[in-house]
Amino acid sequence: MRVSNVTVRKRLTIVLLVGIFVFFIIDMRLGYVQILLGDGLTEKAKGLWSRNIPFEPNRGEIIDRNGVALATNISAPTVYVVPRQIKNPQEAAEKLAAVLNMSTEKAYELIIKKTSSVKIPEGRKISHVKAKEIRALGIDGVYIGEDSKRHYPFGNYLSHVLGFAGIDNQGLMGLELYYDKELSGTEGSVKFYANAKGERMNDMADDYEPPVDGLDLKLTIDSKIQTILEREFDNAEATYNPDGLIGMAMDPNTGEILAMSSRPSFDPADFRNVEPEIYNRNLPIWSSYEPGSTFKIITLAAALEEGKVDLEKEEFHDPGYVSVGGARLRCWKKGGHGSQSFLEVVQNSCNPGFVELGERLGKDKLFEYVKNFGFGEKTGIDLQGEGKGILFNLERVGPVEQATTAFGQGVSVTPIQQVTAVSAAINGGTLYTPYVAKELIDPTTGEVVMKKNPTAKRKVISNETSAKIRYALESVVAQGTGGKAFVDGYRVGGKTGTAQKAQNGRYLENNHIVSFIGFAPADDPKIVVYVAVDNPKGTVQFGGTVAAPIVGNIIGDSLRVMGVEPRKEQIEKELTWMDTPMIVVPDLVGISKTEIRELMLNLKIDASGDGETVVKQTPEAGVKLKEGSTIRLYFGNSPNKNE
Repeated sequence: MRVSNVTVRKRLTIVLLVGIFVFFIIDMRLGYVQILLGDGLTEKAKGLWSRNIPFEPNRGEIIDRNGVALATNISAPTVYVVPRQIKNPQEAAEKLAAVLNMSTEKAYELIIKKTSSVKIPEGRKISHVKAKEIRALGIDGVYIGEDSKRHYPFGNYLSHVLGFAGIDNQGLMGLELYYDKELSGTEGSVKFYANAKGERMNDMADDYEPPVDGLDLKLTIDSKIQTILEREFDNAEATYNPDGLIGMAMDPNTGEILAMSSRPSFDPADFRNVEPEIYNRNLPIWSSYEPGSTFKIITLAAALEEGKVDLEKEEFHDPGYVSVGGARLRCWKKGGHGSQSFLEVVQNSCNPGFVELGERLGKDKLFEYVKNFGFGEKTGIDLQGEGKGILFNLERVGPVEQATTAFGQGVSVTPIQQVTAVSAAINGGTLYTPYVAKELIDPTTGEVVMKKNPTAKRKVISNETSAKIRYALESVVAQGTGGKAFVDGYRVGGKTGTAQKAQNGRYLENNHIVSFIGFAPADDPKIVVYVAVDNPKGTVQFGGTVAAPIVGNIIGDSLRVMGVEPRKEQIEKELTWMDTPMIVVPDLVGISKTEIRELMLNLKIDASGDGETVVKQTPEAGVKLKEGSTIRLYFGNSPNKNE
């Protein structure tokens, strides 16, 4: 049947219209894909083509209150391999193995891995010399990524507080762990593009996304005071060969930790070669033991606050022991101290006298103050691993337990608890939460992101009681058992402690933890220092003999670096036969050599200069020195000191 031309034209027209419609739909779809979806699809494609070389951020630095870096970073490159870009795996493996001191077999296994990129374990955080050697090999597909590792410029210094970071710059202990999130930052990368075969696409530019560095952590620690503490610990180790040392310094008016140390210590950069029990135990906050006589400060505070004693008017007779609940509790001095005022009870650290104060208080009131001063609970310091000590269950406290608690036996406390409690006793009566971290700072802008302020927990005693405690403890140093902590020119208060160590339920013989806690100036305290020496060898194991002079040295030098001027007003020290008399340095400027010979000074003279007259002296007039000390005189030709 023949089809008419009209029909053919209609059919062609329909086909044409359908074709135009189909092409219109295709064009619309292409336009939609290219215009609306184009960027998104391109990004997805680039995601398939892209390969990342990560750039780790710099971990935030840890600095002291004055900006001294205590934990920082050093550059340490890392080797990456893109397996598909390696043209000769065997040859590349041999070259890499030779430089990185690894087996060729292991290098080959890593290079042929079916993955986009491989981090070579032996090539992690290598030296720049090694990195230069790797680049010189000229192997396609081998890249050097910028990396860093933690650096502790002072070695063992403050190690238990700082802690350490692992190979991935993750905090593992101490402040590094406690503030890991803030210190870590955000990773960056260099992104390059490769085709399905892994070959680099040189027509596409690399993308660089910079890392965001971690925040800097500013501490309350004063590196000058920390250095003094570490120096004294070095001397103590050399002198006494102790089993351990614990020490810290704190601002009693804020709770800021100014210094903290314990021995044995470790180098944070070499923690893998240290026994875990050494680096896991920050003794000033973890260690728990009988405090001994330093705990008597709490009993004294409670008795004064409750009006149970008048230190100067009331008398107490010490025969050398006291009988309580069928037990005979002895004083440290055989034969006792005889009749004495309660101020002398404090000066002499007389156990029977403090048992009397405990009885006047009663167990409920005594333990109320013990708990109010923070014992039996964690202080809340921003460090991990804090202990809380052990107190008697009040229901099980009998006369003997009450008596021993009053002079610091039978209870277990941590050093940080003692320091915060004594700070409250002498700062006007406020118990503060101790802390180490002061600020978090953006390293780029310098903006303070977080700032810690002193946190007062509660008022435990009145200002009036606190003033009495300061006076009593100052007299302990000037006229009592704490005499070796005396610092000329500074009013130092403090208390000795000598505690027996227990093992398997029994006290050890000739094995004590001797301690001293001191503060200054006594009328306006700026610093509290605690030192405990575990089992000092070759000496009489008393806190007043071993720990007190260490604390005295720390306090004296610390106050000087803090800018606290010495003053002449202080309780005159009561000298013993062991003490060297002090001499007030006279004003020698303008005095001739002949006149100096006639003065009969009990001081050694180091002279310099060619003149006949003293033009300058060191130290200046008015300073007290031990008899036999050396003064330096500079001689010139000034006719007299009035010119």
